[in-house]
Amino acid sequence: MNAALAAAGLAPGLVLGSFLNVVAARVPLRRSVVHPGSACMECSAPIAWYDNAPLVSFLVLRGRCRHCSAAIPLRYPAVELATGLLVAACLLAFGASAYALLAAAWCAVLVAISAIDLEHRIVPNRIVLPAAAAVLVARTLIDPSPEWLLGALGAFAFLLAAALVYPAGMGMGDVKLALLLGAMLGRDVGVGLMAGMVAAMVPSVVLLARHGGAARKMGIPFAPFLAIGAVLALFAGEAVLDGYLSLF
Repeated sequence: MNAALAAAGLAPGLVLGSFLNVVAARVPLRRSVVHPGSACMECSAPIAWYDNAPLVSFLVLRGRCRHCSAAIPLRYPAVELATGLLVAACLLAFGASAYALLAAAWCAVLVAISAIDLEHRIVPNRIVLPAAAAVLVARTLIDPSPEWLLGALGAFAFLLAAALVYPAGMGMGDVKLALLLGAMLGRDVGVGLMAGMVAAMVPSVVLLARHGGAARKMGIPFAPFLAIGAVLALFAGEAVLDGYLSLF
Protein backbone atom coordinates (compact mmCIF):
# COMPACT_ATOMS: atom_id res chain seq x y z
CA MET A 1 0.00 0.00 0.00
CA ASN A 2 2.68 2.49 1.03
CA ALA A 3 4.83 1.48 -1.94
CA ALA A 4 2.04 2.35 -4.37
CA LEU A 5 1.46 5.62 -2.53
CA ALA A 6 5.17 6.45 -2.76
CA ALA A 7 5.22 5.68 -6.48
CA ALA A 8 2.21 7.94 -6.99
CA GLY A 9 3.90 10.71 -5.02
CA LEU A 10 7.11 10.69 -7.05
CA ALA A 11 5.79 12.75 -9.97
CA PRO A 12 4.22 15.48 -7.77
CA GLY A 13 7.47 15.54 -5.83
CA LEU A 14 9.41 16.19 -9.05
CA VAL A 15 7.02 19.01 -9.92
CA LEU A 16 7.48 20.46 -6.44
CA GLY A 17 11.23 20.26 -6.99
CA SER A 18 10.85 22.27 -10.19
CA PHE A 19 9.11 25.00 -8.20
CA LEU A 20 11.83 24.87 -5.55
CA ASN A 21 14.35 25.69 -8.27
CA VAL A 22 12.42 28.90 -8.89
CA VAL A 23 12.46 29.62 -5.15
CA ALA A 24 16.20 28.96 -4.92
CA ALA A 25 16.92 31.21 -7.91
CA ARG A 26 14.66 34.14 -6.98
CA VAL A 27 14.33 34.41 -3.21
CA PRO A 28 17.98 35.41 -2.66
CA LEU A 29 17.46 38.15 -5.27
CA ARG A 30 14.20 39.24 -3.59
CA ARG A 31 12.22 38.55 -6.75
CA SER A 32 8.70 37.16 -6.98
CA VAL A 33 8.45 33.39 -7.33
CA VAL A 34 5.22 33.80 -9.31
CA HIS A 35 5.86 36.49 -11.90
CA PRO A 36 7.34 36.57 -14.46
CA GLY A 37 7.33 33.02 -15.78
CA SER A 38 10.43 30.84 -16.01
CA ALA A 39 13.14 32.08 -18.34
CA CYS A 40 16.73 31.26 -19.24
CA MET A 41 19.11 32.94 -16.81
CA GLU A 42 21.52 33.68 -19.67
CA CYS A 43 19.43 34.90 -22.61
CA SER A 44 16.14 35.64 -20.74
CA ALA A 45 14.15 33.68 -23.31
CA PRO A 46 10.88 32.37 -21.80
CA ILE A 47 10.89 28.64 -21.14
CA ALA A 48 8.02 26.89 -22.92
CA TRP A 49 5.85 24.48 -20.97
CA TYR A 50 7.22 21.52 -22.95
CA ASP A 51 10.75 22.46 -21.88
CA ASN A 52 9.78 22.69 -18.23
CA ALA A 53 9.04 19.04 -17.44
CA PRO A 54 11.09 17.98 -14.40
CA LEU A 55 14.14 15.88 -15.30
CA VAL A 56 12.72 14.94 -18.71
CA SER A 57 13.33 18.35 -20.28
CA PHE A 58 16.90 18.44 -18.95
CA LEU A 59 17.60 15.10 -20.62
CA VAL A 60 15.83 16.00 -23.88
CA LEU A 61 17.68 19.31 -24.12
CA ARG A 62 20.94 17.63 -23.10
CA GLY A 63 21.37 20.12 -20.31
CA ARG A 64 21.33 23.22 -22.51
CA CYS A 65 18.96 26.11 -23.24
CA ARG A 66 16.97 25.56 -26.45
CA HIS A 67 17.55 29.19 -27.52
CA CYS A 68 21.13 30.12 -26.59
CA SER A 69 22.65 26.70 -25.81
CA ALA A 70 23.86 27.91 -22.42
CA ALA A 71 24.48 25.08 -19.98
CA ILE A 72 21.66 24.45 -17.50
CA PRO A 73 23.19 24.13 -14.00
CA LEU A 74 23.13 20.60 -12.60
CA ARG A 75 21.44 22.08 -9.54
CA TYR A 76 18.12 22.07 -11.42
CA PRO A 77 17.78 18.31 -12.05
CA ALA A 78 19.47 17.57 -8.70
CA VAL A 79 16.87 19.59 -6.77
CA GLU A 80 14.02 18.02 -8.73
CA LEU A 81 15.31 14.48 -8.18
CA ALA A 82 16.10 15.01 -4.50
CA THR A 83 12.65 16.47 -3.83
CA GLY A 84 10.86 13.73 -5.72
CA LEU A 85 12.73 10.97 -3.91
CA LEU A 86 12.24 12.57 -0.49
CA VAL A 87 8.50 13.02 -1.02
CA ALA A 88 8.24 9.40 -2.12
CA ALA A 89 10.33 8.26 0.86
CA CYS A 90 8.07 10.12 3.31
CA LEU A 91 4.98 8.49 1.85
CA LEU A 92 6.67 5.09 1.90
CA ALA A 93 7.80 5.43 5.50
CA PHE A 94 4.80 7.18 7.03
CA GLY A 95 1.88 6.20 4.79
CA ALA A 96 -1.19 8.28 4.04
CA SER A 97 -1.07 10.59 7.05
CA ALA A 98 -0.84 14.22 8.01
CA TYR A 99 2.61 13.49 9.40
CA ALA A 100 3.78 12.20 6.02
CA LEU A 101 2.61 15.39 4.31
CA LEU A 102 4.32 17.52 6.95
CA ALA A 103 7.52 15.50 6.64
CA ALA A 104 7.47 15.86 2.85
CA ALA A 105 6.93 19.61 3.07
CA TRP A 106 9.70 19.90 5.67
CA CYS A 107 12.10 17.95 3.46
CA ALA A 108 11.20 20.19 0.51
CA VAL A 109 12.06 23.29 2.53
CA LEU A 110 15.41 21.73 3.45
CA VAL A 111 16.13 21.07 -0.22
CA ALA A 112 15.42 24.70 -1.11
CA ILE A 113 17.53 26.04 1.75
CA SER A 114 20.40 23.71 0.84
CA ALA A 115 20.35 24.81 -2.80
CA ILE A 116 20.38 28.47 -1.79
CA ASP A 117 23.19 28.00 0.71
CA LEU A 118 25.31 26.11 -1.82
CA GLU A 119 24.98 28.88 -4.38
CA HIS A 120 24.70 32.04 -2.29
CA ARG A 121 26.08 31.01 1.13
CA ILE A 122 22.98 32.28 2.92
CA VAL A 123 20.00 30.77 4.75
CA PRO A 124 17.18 33.24 3.99
CA ASN A 125 15.11 34.43 6.93
CA ARG A 126 12.17 34.73 4.52
CA ILE A 127 12.12 30.94 4.26
CA VAL A 128 13.56 29.46 7.44
CA LEU A 129 11.70 31.50 10.07
CA PRO A 130 8.14 31.17 8.66
CA ALA A 131 8.83 27.51 7.94
CA ALA A 132 10.01 26.91 11.51
CA ALA A 133 6.88 28.53 12.93
CA ALA A 134 4.58 26.61 10.58
CA VAL A 135 6.26 23.28 11.30
CA LEU A 136 6.11 23.87 15.05
CA VAL A 137 2.38 24.59 14.89
CA ALA A 138 1.65 21.66 12.58
CA ARG A 139 3.79 19.23 14.58
CA THR A 140 2.06 20.25 17.81
CA LEU A 141 -1.39 19.85 16.27
CA ILE A 142 -0.52 16.38 14.94
CA ASP A 143 1.11 15.21 18.16
CA PRO A 144 0.50 17.63 21.05
CA SER A 145 3.64 17.79 23.17
CA PRO A 146 6.14 20.37 24.42
CA GLU A 147 8.86 18.21 22.85
CA TRP A 148 8.77 20.07 19.54
CA LEU A 149 9.17 23.52 21.09
CA LEU A 150 11.87 22.26 23.41
CA GLY A 151 13.62 20.57 20.49
CA ALA A 152 13.58 23.79 18.49
CA LEU A 153 14.87 25.91 21.36
CA GLY A 154 17.46 23.33 22.39
CA ALA A 155 18.89 22.98 18.89
CA PHE A 156 18.90 26.76 18.49
CA ALA A 157 20.77 27.22 21.78
CA PHE A 158 23.31 24.52 20.91
CA LEU A 159 24.25 26.02 17.55
CA LEU A 160 24.12 29.54 18.94
CA ALA A 161 26.71 28.56 21.53
CA ALA A 162 28.84 27.01 18.78
CA ALA A 163 28.55 30.17 16.67
CA LEU A 164 29.55 32.38 19.60
CA VAL A 165 32.57 30.21 20.38
CA TYR A 166 33.68 29.89 16.75
CA PRO A 167 31.91 32.55 14.64
CA ALA A 168 34.08 31.87 11.60
CA GLY A 169 32.80 28.32 11.39
CA MET A 170 29.06 28.90 11.58
CA GLY A 171 26.68 31.65 10.54
CA MET A 172 23.51 32.83 12.21
CA GLY A 173 21.53 31.39 9.31
CA ASP A 174 22.59 27.90 10.42
CA VAL A 175 21.57 28.77 13.98
CA LYS A 176 18.10 29.79 12.79
CA LEU A 177 17.89 26.63 10.69
CA ALA A 178 18.23 24.68 13.94
CA LEU A 179 14.81 26.00 14.96
CA LEU A 180 13.28 24.35 11.89
CA LEU A 181 15.10 21.09 12.53
CA GLY A 182 14.18 20.89 16.22
CA ALA A 183 10.54 21.78 15.63
CA MET A 184 10.16 18.71 13.42
CA LEU A 185 12.50 16.24 15.12
CA GLY A 186 12.07 16.99 18.81
CA ARG A 187 14.55 14.99 20.86
CA ASP A 188 15.87 13.30 17.70
CA VAL A 189 17.32 16.63 16.58
CA GLY A 190 20.49 15.74 18.49
CA VAL A 191 21.02 12.85 16.09
CA GLY A 192 20.50 15.17 13.13
CA LEU A 193 22.94 17.80 14.40
CA MET A 194 25.65 15.25 15.15
CA ALA A 195 25.19 13.50 11.80
CA GLY A 196 25.33 16.83 10.00
CA MET A 197 28.55 17.80 11.74
CA VAL A 198 30.13 14.45 10.92
CA ALA A 199 29.10 14.82 7.27
CA ALA A 200 30.60 18.32 7.16
CA MET A 201 33.93 16.93 8.31
CA VAL A 202 34.44 15.22 4.95
CA PRO A 203 34.89 18.39 2.82
CA SER A 204 36.70 20.03 5.74
CA VAL A 205 39.31 17.24 5.78
CA VAL A 206 39.65 17.44 1.99
CA LEU A 207 40.24 21.20 2.13
CA LEU A 208 42.74 20.77 4.94
CA ALA A 209 44.63 18.11 2.99
CA ARG A 210 44.74 20.26 -0.17
CA HIS A 211 45.38 23.70 1.30
CA GLY A 212 46.89 23.11 4.72
CA GLY A 213 46.49 25.90 7.24
CA ALA A 214 44.91 28.18 4.63
CA ALA A 215 41.85 25.89 4.68
CA ARG A 216 40.81 27.43 7.99
CA LYS A 217 39.85 30.59 6.12
CA MET A 218 37.80 28.69 3.52
CA GLY A 219 34.19 28.43 4.63
CA ILE A 220 31.86 25.69 3.46
CA PRO A 221 28.06 25.94 3.29
CA PHE A 222 26.88 24.15 6.41
CA ALA A 223 23.11 24.07 5.80
CA PRO A 224 23.24 21.17 3.29
CA PHE A 225 25.08 19.01 5.82
CA LEU A 226 22.62 19.90 8.56
CA ALA A 227 19.84 18.98 6.14
CA ILE A 228 21.45 15.61 5.41
CA GLY A 229 21.76 14.87 9.11
CA ALA A 230 18.19 16.02 9.74
CA VAL A 231 16.77 13.77 7.02
CA LEU A 232 18.70 10.85 8.48
CA ALA A 233 17.19 11.66 11.87
CA LEU A 234 13.71 11.89 10.36
CA PHE A 235 13.82 8.32 9.09
CA ALA A 236 16.12 6.66 11.62
CA GLY A 237 16.69 9.12 14.45
CA GLU A 238 14.59 7.29 17.04
CA ALA A 239 16.33 3.97 16.35
CA VAL A 240 19.77 5.61 16.48
CA LEU A 241 18.99 7.47 19.69
CA ASP A 242 17.46 4.43 21.40
CA GLY A 243 20.45 2.33 20.36
CA TYR A 244 22.84 4.91 21.77
CA LEU A 245 20.96 5.26 25.05
CA SER A 246 20.83 1.48 25.45
CA LEU A 247 24.61 1.47 25.79
CA PHE A 248 24.33 3.11 29.19
